[in-house]
Amino acid sequence: MAVAAAALAGRYGVRAWQAYKARPPAARMRRFYEGGFQSTMTRREAALILGIRETAAPDKVREAHRKVMVANHPDAGGSHYLASKINEAKDVMLGKTKGSGSAF
Repeated sequence: MAVAAAALAGRYGVRAWQAYKARPPAARMRRFYEGGFQSTMTRREAALILGIRETAAPDKVREAHRKVMVANHPDAGGSHYLASKINEAKDVMLGKTKGSGSAF
């Protein structure tokens, strides 16, 4: 009797493992920065806006800026405020800013 119970439990375990491995991979949700903007933009905040690391190369910064601007450009229905913050983030990451260059 014990052998039959162990066999059934093993069979159930193998089938459960195979079903687990066969399931489609779950989509990983990206977490977004939930804070507001700081009065003077830091390198950390700029990296969060562009979705890159603080140590990203200049070409990665430009590529990320382009992707974010395509989605938020004012001519395509985006916000002028967000566009200015995205441009400011690019300037901070590339070291082209002296302070808060936002018009808002």
